[in-house]
Amino acid sequence: MKSFVGALHGKGARKGIFITTASFTKEALQYAENIKDIKVVLIDGDKLLDYMIKYNLGVRVDSVIEIKKIDSDYFEEE
Repeated sequence: MKSFVGALHGKGARKGIFITTASFTKEALQYAENIKDIKVVLIDGDKLLDYMIKYNLGVRVDSVIEIKKIDSDYFEEE
């Protein structure tokens, strides 16, 4: 994490995204939160999976379940 932030700083960047398929330690989360000059967004495996599902990236629909509900208005007499 510190190397990543150092690289961002060396290039004059003010923002960065660090992505891992694993999870971040408490220390890494705290470090990223306490950086003053650079905004670092951390995306762990769970969040990455959420984004993949949300934006259909690398996933496909396997099956769809339809849930039916009675339409009360259909049965009302006028």
